[in-house]
Amino acid sequence: MKDNFKFKGRRRILALELKKKGITNDKVLDSVMNVPRHLFIDPGLSEQAYLDKALPIKNNQTISQPFTVAFQTQLLDLNEGCKVLEIGTGSGYQTSILNHLKFNIYTIERSHNLFRTTTKLFNRLKIYPKKFVYGDGYNGLKDDSPFDGIIVTAGSPTTPNKLLSQLKIGGKMIIPIGEETQVMTRITRISESKFKKETYGDFKFVPMLENKD
Repeated sequence: MKDNFKFKGRRRILALELKKKGITNDKVLDSVMNVPRHLFIDPGLSEQAYLDKALPIKNNQTISQPFTVAFQTQLLDLNEGCKVLEIGTGSGYQTSILNHLKFNIYTIERSHNLFRTTTKLFNRLKIYPKKFVYGDGYNGLKDDSPFDGIIVTAGSPTTPNKLLSQLKIGGKMIIPIGEETQVMTRITRISESKFKKETYGDFKFVPMLENKD
């Protein structure tokens, strides 16, 4: 399936909807208008691609609703060229939003099935993260740290300390924390041992799992 005027028009409408819901960063809204979300889901669901809702993908995972993707990206509040670690590549939609913003992206996916499928899609769409790894997101990528930003796209019951240690001073981690429902949390590293935590309301994510499958 390709992009067309119908889908582009729906993305413009979606971006306006997200603006009304509180997405104020123009670059994030521009990325929503330019990244073809329908290419990251099953073709049978393409008519629902530009509704503001989560949709199923392989391995009992979901592609987050556009507002959630835009909101997490807006909370990162980083400039072009910054180094960002994404935990949970999934379908690759969030990765593509970050790519459109010209971040240097390091992304980890724990499902080998999704990793293979998304690798092919990235190649087809000419999306080239700095590093795309099949691995355990809880471990992060220590050898590539520190990062300006870390974005976690699954619900974690607690704050993963290994990931916190991979933030540079001044860096920010955006992570939904909780069991049944998660609280969107931004953690900023103030110094080697000091962190500032801010919360931004309740969200619903699939759980963040340890190890690979």
